[in-house]
Amino acid sequence: MGEQTEYEKGDKAPNPGVYTEVGEARSFHTQITNPKRITMEKGDTFPETTNKDRKWKKVEKARVH
Repeated sequence: MGEQTEYEKGDKAPNPGVYTEVGEARSFHTQITNPKRITMEKGDTFPETTNKDRKWKKVEKARVH
C-alpha cells in the first residue's frame, strides 16, 4: 500500500515541507488561481482549505510535468 499524498483539515503532516491546495479534479486542465501554500513541520495539523473541494498536497508531489 502506498503513502497517502493528499490531506484534509485536521490530518497530521507526515513530513516537513511546503504544502499547497489542489483541486478535486487533479488534471492539468484544472488550475487553481492563487492556491494557499503553507509550510509544515512533521506532526503539524493541516488547516482549513479555501473551499471544501480542495485538499493539501506536498509541493513536489503537486507538480504537473
